[in-house]
Amino acid sequence: MKADPRLIVALDVPDIDQARTAVAELGDAVSFYKIGHQLAYAPQVENGFTLARELIAADKQVFLDLKLLDIDATVAKGVDNVAGLGVQMLTLHAYPKAMRVAVEALSGRDLTLLGVTVLTSMDDGDLREAGYALGAADLVEIRARQARDAKMGGIVASAQEAAAIRKIVGPDMAIVTPGIRLPGDDVGDQKRVMGPAEALKAGASHLVVGRPIMAAKDRRAAAENVLQEMENADA
Repeated sequence: MKADPRLIVALDVPDIDQARTAVAELGDAVSFYKIGHQLAYAPQVENGFTLARELIAADKQVFLDLKLLDIDATVAKGVDNVAGLGVQMLTLHAYPKAMRVAVEALSGRDLTLLGVTVLTSMDDGDLREAGYALGAADLVEIRARQARDAKMGGIVASAQEAAAIRKIVGPDMAIVTPGIRLPGDDVGDQKRVMGPAEALKAGASHLVVGRPIMAAKDRRAAAENVLQEMENADA
C-alpha cells in the first residue's frame, strides 16, 4: 500500500542508524515521521535533527515533537529557528501564553504549531496527582478552546476526545492523535487509546503510531495493516 500522509510513524529509537533502518524498511508505505526527545537528543554526533534534514531532502514530512514550554522569549526563538528547518509540525505545551507567543513568532510561515493537551499516558488520577482539579476530558476541551483562540494550527490529544474537540475547533485545525492501537496490540504505558478507523471517524486528522509499527518484526506489514484500517474508515 502507498503512503497516507495522515499516518505519522514515531521514530522512537535510540540513535539515527536505527531510525534510518526503519525508514528504509518502511519505504514508500510511510511519508510522515515523528522525531521526539529520544532521537532529537541522542548523544551521537548525528541525531534527530540530522535525520530531520535527511528526511526533508528525501521528500518526507517531519513532525518535531519537542513540547516547547519556557519563558516567552525562549519559546519565540525556538519556534523561529524550527520554522527555518522545513519541518511540517512542531509541538508545544498548550499553555495559552506560550501558544500566543509561538503563533506570533511564526509570522505566517508554513509550519503547523500543535498544542499538547493531556498526554495519552495520563488519566484523571494522574492529573489529580499533578495538582489539576479537572479530569482529562474537561482539561482537553479547555486547551482546545485556548488553542483555537490563539490561532494554533492544531492540537495533540487522545482520539477518545477527538469528537468533542472537533466540535470546538471546527473543520480546519489539525487533531493529531497518539495512542493508536490495532486490536490485540500491547497498550504499553498508554491509557487513552483507540483504533485507526475509529480515530479518523471521531475527527482525528493525523494518527501517530509508534511501537505497533516500530516494534513489529515486519515493520512494513505492520504499517500496511494500519493503512488498511485507515482505508476502512474512508469506505
